[in-house]
Amino acid sequence: MSDRKRVFLRGISSESYGLKEFRRAQLAAARVRDDSVVVATGTGAGYSSDHRDAADVRWRLAPGDEEFLTQTLQVHFVELPPHSENQGHGHQNEAAFYILEGAGYEIHDGLRYDWRAGDLAFVHTDSVHQHVNPYEEKAVCLVVKAKTTWMFLGLLQQGRGGPVERPEEFGEREDWSLIWTEGVRERKKIVRPEDCAWQDTPLGRVRVRNSPAHTGHRQFSVDVFELDVPAGSRSGRHWKMADEVLYVLDGAGYSLHWEVQEEIADRYHARIARTPTRHDITKGDTLYVPQNTVAQHFAADGTPLRLLSAQNRLFKHLGYDRVHYFEPAPPQGAS
Repeated sequence: MSDRKRVFLRGISSESYGLKEFRRAQLAAARVRDDSVVVATGTGAGYSSDHRDAADVRWRLAPGDEEFLTQTLQVHFVELPPHSENQGHGHQNEAAFYILEGAGYEIHDGLRYDWRAGDLAFVHTDSVHQHVNPYEEKAVCLVVKAKTTWMFLGLLQQGRGGPVERPEEFGEREDWSLIWTEGVRERKKIVRPEDCAWQDTPLGRVRVRNSPAHTGHRQFSVDVFELDVPAGSRSGRHWKMADEVLYVLDGAGYSLHWEVQEEIADRYHARIARTPTRHDITKGDTLYVPQNTVAQHFAADGTPLRLLSAQNRLFKHLGYDRVHYFEPAPPQGAS
């Protein structure tokens, strides 16, 4: 993968009007990936490998992957050894960092923001940022971003520090944030676990870490929540249009997925598969749930199953802001 060109945005083409073959191929790809799946590392992921203490970067999900799953979200891990830092860089797209281990801080536009395990840290749009671990223990972050959304919209200006090209053709500096959402600088960039409450929902016991309702958060593209499934229990059986990446924070179990096929008649009708596919998961795995899928998650090893969910918020802006529950999660303590 390291000698291949980086794929920022994947094209979709077909000789016919329909795209059934594309969806069949996507649905046939394996949806569970573990630590044995590294689709790019180091410079192949756009990070520095020539810095004295460069971060270890391992990609698990990206638009250039074969077998292809999605370019709605991208997922990679950043590991910072003790007393290390990566090279500062800037990009237009946002990113959400869930801190799996350790502690450290980020320098964003010259300001320091400290984080620790369990925090959700946001890299905001058009940010120059650098990750630093000044402590004795390594720090590990799970990074989720909707970068291809920016690529598709032509928001391509990124890179490392350096002089502007053709300076004689351009005027003096202006504040880039003049075209940002009003008041965004005052929004929260580090969301700690205690900032968000657990709630009992039809999906199960959920702690929402970022969503459209969190108007005080400085992140607009990736929605994140944690789901706890008690030992021997299950989540609600639910149907949504957005695809989803779930990281297994703890425990083990499996996920059932029912394919949804369109029947185009007088209007769109949904036809749900009678038999689901099963996808076994354990701690450290990522699970992909494709677009327009009915899903349900089960804790199966005698311990609770804890999942971290990420979804691209764009679906909600396109009119798919509801989740339908065919079966709610059992009450806490039931199975």
